[in-house]
Amino acid sequence: MTSLAMRARILAFTCSLMCVATAAVAETARYEIDPEHTTIGFSARHMMVSQVQGQFMVFDGFIEMDPEAKTVKTIEANIKTWSVSTNLHKRDAHLRSPDFFDVDRYPLMTFKLTNYQKVGDQYSAVGDLTLHGVTKPITLVGNMIGIVKDPTGQIRAGFVGEGKINRRDFNVNFHGLLDNGGLIVGDEVIITINTECIKTKATVQ
Repeated sequence: MTSLAMRARILAFTCSLMCVATAAVAETARYEIDPEHTTIGFSARHMMVSQVQGQFMVFDGFIEMDPEAKTVKTIEANIKTWSVSTNLHKRDAHLRSPDFFDVDRYPLMTFKLTNYQKVGDQYSAVGDLTLHGVTKPITLVGNMIGIVKDPTGQIRAGFVGEGKINRRDFNVNFHGLLDNGGLIVGDEVIITINTECIKTKATVQ
């Protein structure tokens, strides 16, 4: 093989590698949370006999992921604490008070991904949750439901996830007691996420 032919082959091989690398970068895309098709909910024990459920109504955020590998690289979410709703005005007002979210001082709750792993058919998303002026790690476990193109041509990805926190870890220390000594509101809070995210643009790593 002549030197010229060898150089041509090396050049062609190099170009092929560059094309593959470019394609891999192009696969990483940004998906923004669709608030109209997303629920950020929570539940906590009430009077030691039932669960109170609620959700936050105002939030935004995004996910950056490789849709082919279904690997998430970034998650960020911003949640307005004052938008808490349990469908009971008096209770919601109490949740907004200094006893709980203290929304005048801490109007925003945030989540930022620090580690993402596939665990069989599920995922484990570990991130920093900032609430009530305190930042602590939280683990969300769930599934990527799928990726589809909707009738308008938008690409949508669906996720569900669940995690648990102890509200006292975030200095939410309201401790009303029942006559029998039980807590009016339990310490453990279950967080549930059901979200659709819309692909917006490719990202460059």
